[in-house]
Amino acid sequence: MQVIAHHKHATNITGAERWLSGFCGGLALVTGLHRRSLKGFMLAAGGADLIRRGLTGHSYAYEWLGIRTARKGQGEEAISVPYELGVRVDESITINWPRSEMYRFWRRLENIEQFMEPVKSLTELDSCTSRWMVQGPAGRTVQWDAEIHNAVENELIAWRTLAGADVDHAGAVRFKDAPGGGTEIIVELQYNPPAGVLGAAVSKLFGAEPGDMIRQGLERLKGLLEDPAFTEQLKRNQEIDDASEMSFPASDAPAYNVQA
Repeated sequence: MQVIAHHKHATNITGAERWLSGFCGGLALVTGLHRRSLKGFMLAAGGADLIRRGLTGHSYAYEWLGIRTARKGQGEEAISVPYELGVRVDESITINWPRSEMYRFWRRLENIEQFMEPVKSLTELDSCTSRWMVQGPAGRTVQWDAEIHNAVENELIAWRTLAGADVDHAGAVRFKDAPGGGTEIIVELQYNPPAGVLGAAVSKLFGAEPGDMIRQGLERLKGLLEDPAFTEQLKRNQEIDDASEMSFPASDAPAYNVQA
């Protein structure tokens, strides 16, 4: 687990909060220095930090709690997790499957239920949008809708959550030819847990950190896909699906081709 830390353009409070922080900080600084006591020194130190908060527009408390009141900026409607918030997870594994077949397996999102145990329900709403229900910490179920916003055949599947998600996140699965054969799968995830970095630390303490879930899921996937019995059953299921798609009458186009 890697906490994302950025030192540029890390404004996370509004202009009004900056002005109020500067005003109150200046007042506290002058009052504290005037008292010439330990309490006065502490008040002055707090005032100095408020002045810093006002000048930089960055609140460390907000950063740790995963709060942001400043606008995300241009294109904010397409952003799930602002770049200066959240936790970054990177996991990878090599599986002895051709890259094209690995991409095809992942692109059918409902396959994810077979190896990511916390995923209780995954429904593809259309070719790009899906609905997830996942077992979270303390037995709580969290859910979100997500969209695939970038897909490059045999190379990349990138997604982001939509408005209203219990956990805002975005990420990508990349597929590369492994040097010794097979496919290297690289999962990149950035998420903003409730209560921010502090919440991420608590989740990890109780064994509910997404990095653990992804790593264990990838190991489970490798075991499944390199099991001849499982892959044979998967092949039969795919043949049935392909035959079903080909059985549509020529005059009756499949639903996914119908324009609203």
